[in-house]
Amino acid sequence: MVTGLFIAAIVVYAGASVGFLVARSRAAEWITRVGVDLLLIGAGLQMIGFVSRAIASGNMPVTNFWQTVSFLAWVTAVASLVLILRFRMAIIGAFVAPLVTLASAAAAIAAPRPRLSIPPSLRSAWLPVHVTLACGGFAMFVLAATVSLAYLICERRLKAKRPLEASADRTPSLEKLDRVNYRLLLWGFVMLSLAIVTGAIWADAAWGHFWSWEPPETWSLIIWMMYAALLESRLTAGWRGRRIAALTIVGFTVLVGSFVGVSLIAPGKHGGSFG
Repeated sequence: MVTGLFIAAIVVYAGASVGFLVARSRAAEWITRVGVDLLLIGAGLQMIGFVSRAIASGNMPVTNFWQTVSFLAWVTAVASLVLILRFRMAIIGAFVAPLVTLASAAAAIAAPRPRLSIPPSLRSAWLPVHVTLACGGFAMFVLAATVSLAYLICERRLKAKRPLEASADRTPSLEKLDRVNYRLLLWGFVMLSLAIVTGAIWADAAWGHFWSWEPPETWSLIIWMMYAALLESRLTAGWRGRRIAALTIVGFTVLVGSFVGVSLIAPGKHGGSFG
């Protein structure tokens, strides 16, 4: 049943991707609404799957890398819905929905047989707090990258004197895209900071030390410093628009590479305890 829910969610996400992409090529607002509805349904199905798996296992279902990827995809889908509805930015659906679909499908295909339990020493309230904050921060960075990509595409069209859609729902102004990008980066940085702090507290409770300089911890610190520098450059150097959008995409590329590479090659206790 649980596996069926995740498969159904992937199919619905794929439908949302088609809807958003078609809506970008055809001026049909109703197709955009269908894409939003399908994204919402997919997130709902995936949430039910997570809850069912959590009840069966007695802990949060993030016991291996691919389960974490699936959870991250769900968090990103939920965050994108908030962004689309709150800031009227349906344009990002064409970028986010395919990413969520691919990540969820990869997790479903590559995930080993789910491990239903974790070591007693790690059964802690810090698990959902730490993982949710980390995935929430990563989701903000995913959305910041998609907003930045939308910015660069829209700017290029304007410079080429190619008309954009008249509806603000379909194509927000460059100023709005830049402002939302900053907010996403800021929220992502705050969440990542809290994830590092809660992870250190949890590590001290479980293993007797706050920090061990394992690859996941080291790269988390590197990513934190990278985004701190990105925000600092915006606040003090006044970097805006195209430059900050390009750097956001570069930072996201580094984030994805470190997240996937470290998790699969040198996960340390993050992999050994949860795999």
